[in-house]
Amino acid sequence: MLEEEQVAFFLASRLITRGNKGTLLLTIMIIAMVFVNLIFLPSIIAGIVVLFNQQNIDYSYGNLVIEPREDQLLITRVGELQQKINRVPGVVASTPRYSGAATIVSKGKSTTPLLIAINPDDEKQVLKIHTGIASGDYLNDGDTGQILIGTTLAGNKDQTVDRTPTLGGVDVGKTVEVTFRNGVTRQYRIKGIIASGQFSVDSSAFITRKELDSVLGTTDTANQILVRTQTTGKEEAMRITLMQYGIQEKIWTWQDKSADFLKSIVGSFDIINVISTIVSLVIAVVVIFIVIFINTVYRRKQIGILQAIGIDRSIIIKSYIFQALFIFASGTLAGCALLFVLLQYLTASPLVFPGGPVAPVLEPMLLFRAIASLFIVSLIAGFLPSWLTTREDLLSAIRG
Repeated sequence: MLEEEQVAFFLASRLITRGNKGTLLLTIMIIAMVFVNLIFLPSIIAGIVVLFNQQNIDYSYGNLVIEPREDQLLITRVGELQQKINRVPGVVASTPRYSGAATIVSKGKSTTPLLIAINPDDEKQVLKIHTGIASGDYLNDGDTGQILIGTTLAGNKDQTVDRTPTLGGVDVGKTVEVTFRNGVTRQYRIKGIIASGQFSVDSSAFITRKELDSVLGTTDTANQILVRTQTTGKEEAMRITLMQYGIQEKIWTWQDKSADFLKSIVGSFDIINVISTIVSLVIAVVVIFIVIFINTVYRRKQIGILQAIGIDRSIIIKSYIFQALFIFASGTLAGCALLFVLLQYLTASPLVFPGGPVAPVLEPMLLFRAIASLFIVSLIAGFLPSWLTTREDLLSAIRG
């Protein structure tokens, strides 16, 4: 059996060395580009998912979200609960929030965004919203009569470019009128505009909890407490730890909060990725098939003579399979080189998406799948044309 492989390998090497070098090089480069395409789009999708996850942690949820107990609308005695949370090993900090809808009016433009009351100093330890101030300043704990507006909520003076209801291009220093759910209306000066890249943040407004307490008459209450932990990826273990420390409120991980939206995004990208992968593999099969088929047709007489002198049909088929595998191996190596250069460039200069810069993320399993799938289609593309050609009648093949 080993002797058959040696003969087949010898025949394949002769086919390669005596074949058209330009055609061979072009085929190898096509396979290299197919390989890059199999890796590139999924790595970009993985990078988008990493960005989306980090944005959720840094701007929306922290690592854990604590909400009121069953049948309760608010978390009470927030200060005491916050101290208990902050003493748990592995917790960096926590920040209470009170979120609710409010109507904001500016120069006849009205919209009803989410209004979030925060402790600014606590927020800085848990989230990174304060780093996304595009103009103006962030809030201080003692601020009253001041409000932060997300850039999406602020909008543009030309409202035809806005995708959602906005305030028509308000800016820092302008005054807006806010009507709360209890009917109280107050005037607020815009202290800062937030441009975080996270839609849920950029379409919201922020005031201090001190200001909200003066409007609603509440004290030491919240409807959320966000928690930042030392380690990302161990949220489920930290959730259990908090429960063991006597936290009886509902505890959610950031994955729980963003699961539905993430599934819809990843699901859409997966469909695109599957289509791209199928097209790439079909291109690989067709290119290798055509090259091998042309070779077998061109060498029909030679194949007939080889069979006539006793070379087994299986050896001839294996020789063309070896040729296809050589194209696969050379194309994969060239593709790896191209991919390395491309990934290095995009890591240094990431693609800029609306949510932020995206660098490709190369997963080992993705690389393995690409190599394995190309290997399989190369075997198929090498086997079929040689199998079809060697089925021909011996005398017909010799006559050409």
